[in-house]
Amino acid sequence: MSRIFEALQRSEAEKSGGTPLESMLATELLESVDRDTAEPVLNVTPQPVAQQPFAPQTMNPATVMVQQELGQFQSVPVAITPESRLVSLFDKEGLAAEKFRFLGVRLRQLQQARQLKKLLITSTLPEEGKSLVSANLAATLARRKQQKVLLLEGDLRRPVLSRQFGHPHVPGVTEWLYEGASPINSIYYLDGPGFWFLPAGRPPENPLELMQTGKLSSLLVQLTASFDWIIIDSPPLLPLADTSVWARLADGALLVVREGKTEKRQLQRGLAALDRSKLLGVVVNGFTGSDNSNYYSRYSPGAAGSDNGTAK
Repeated sequence: MSRIFEALQRSEAEKSGGTPLESMLATELLESVDRDTAEPVLNVTPQPVAQQPFAPQTMNPATVMVQQELGQFQSVPVAITPESRLVSLFDKEGLAAEKFRFLGVRLRQLQQARQLKKLLITSTLPEEGKSLVSANLAATLARRKQQKVLLLEGDLRRPVLSRQFGHPHVPGVTEWLYEGASPINSIYYLDGPGFWFLPAGRPPENPLELMQTGKLSSLLVQLTASFDWIIIDSPPLLPLADTSVWARLADGALLVVREGKTEKRQLQRGLAALDRSKLLGVVVNGFTGSDNSNYYSRYSPGAAGSDNGTAK
């Protein structure tokens, strides 16, 4: 478990003149485990929220967002099943959820030492688990009630989070970029997970061209004024260039790789595509190198009085 702290600690130390970051990434990888649970479906009933008019568009966008109460954003129902692998909600005592809690603690520590609010979650290729990591991390950070967490669906080509939350056709980033309206009103509060969600919206014909209009910077200025954390679930680094736009605007980045899928050559190309000064570490998804499940089961609630007797 200490490797989670060591990986990010060494990453931060190397930015101030320590060992090259490449050696850290080769030996200190953040381990995350995919685990299914057997808990019932979480049904969240929407809470009606009174809609208030937005402030005039002539005001500074950051000031507009600060003045708006986040409670005015619509609360939407979500139906999340254990098959979604959101372990931070369905398996809170499991090893995977524990890993995300350690990651959240370390990120909060880094936030006290450096500018870190807009966090990019990406991968080298599709289907390595970046969206899964993004959602679990957002749910973990949102457990601190005093912190306002926004999960931003930045993959405009193949958005999966909107579908996972049961709202695949709601407007979001794409519509705002087309209209250029200020402030944004397509943010939704997910009452069960406890964080806010900005969906990607309808997939545009040319996502990269739309993202390069310069409006994304204005969007993040607005969002930064109102949230403590902005978790950006971006597209994969290869073979497209969409993520480079998000990376320029982010404060830090985590790279997700999957054991048994990500090849060394692809990982090297992904690392080369990222700004090393912003790379905080690597998340290894589906790690099977060690089995700590028995250890954790001994110390989980209800372990006392089990077949093995008292915990050791």
